[in-house]
Amino acid sequence: MIQSDPVIEWLLDSDPSIRWQVMRDLLDAPEREWMAERTKIETEGWGARLFSCQDEDGQWAGGAFLPADFDPREWKEHGQPWTATTFSLSQLREFGLDPACGCARRTVELIGANARWEEGGQPYWEGGVEECINGRTVADGAYFGIDVSPIVDTLAGERLDDGGWNCERINGSVRSSFASTINVLEGLLEYQRATGGTHRSREARRTGEEFLLARNLFRRLGTGEPADKRFLRLLHPNRWRYDILRALDYFRSSAILAGTDPDPRLGEAIDHLRSRRLQDGSWPLDDSPAGRVWFEVDDGQGKPSRWVTLRAMRVLRWWDTQPSINA
Repeated sequence: MIQSDPVIEWLLDSDPSIRWQVMRDLLDAPEREWMAERTKIETEGWGARLFSCQDEDGQWAGGAFLPADFDPREWKEHGQPWTATTFSLSQLREFGLDPACGCARRTVELIGANARWEEGGQPYWEGGVEECINGRTVADGAYFGIDVSPIVDTLAGERLDDGGWNCERINGSVRSSFASTINVLEGLLEYQRATGGTHRSREARRTGEEFLLARNLFRRLGTGEPADKRFLRLLHPNRWRYDILRALDYFRSSAILAGTDPDPRLGEAIDHLRSRRLQDGSWPLDDSPAGRVWFEVDDGQGKPSRWVTLRAMRVLRWWDTQPSINA
């Protein structure tokens, strides 16, 4: 794959948060080159714009999970707001902000000192009360250098009998959900990347992965029918929601970290992803979660999406270069 590819050129004609990942994941650029591009996130484009929205105390919108001015009617009428601290931090991680940069270090320190969860009131880096929230808190914390071991240990103990997680466990749910499971898995993967993990965290990740793989990433185990047709729609930003591309990108990262081959049970989702490619070589944005945002990072639903295309291309590049799959 070379830079003269028109899709690659289109991706590079974008924000630093996309460009550096294209350079690393699609062009195999030398580390010094993509790292130089990555440093721009702090001061240019979407990263700088998101920092410009930050409160003086390190939070965003005055709250951990919800904006300080949140009214429940907003969620009902317009969708969940995405401007508070937890979603802003996760977006910076998706952008690939260098965790060692000054803005990142200042942010995580201020959040630790000033942010508290609306439900429970505990300090931010001690985690919230739901598995989905804690999975993302672990991912963000581990990425930005925070010791999130106590949250990891809690999550490992909250697995359901089928191997995954469900935020409705506290309300009596005994079956895992795709969304809760992928949120926790991403956190455990980031924790393992940062620390090597623990026996409990690695085992929890193994059973969570098996929950998804046994269902081909989107099917019901009992009937084989799609668990939710929305899982096959290409979504960005995911926030807490699940789709097969999010899962495929997770399994790509997991296999690279472990040095293992892709699981063949990913094949059906891979085939669906291929089928969604547009004639010009890009992928469309099928859906985006409704609700308040600081700014848009895609051109709109139904249009080609650089974020979806970047993720799809790196997943397929990884899959197509594995001898065990293509023998």
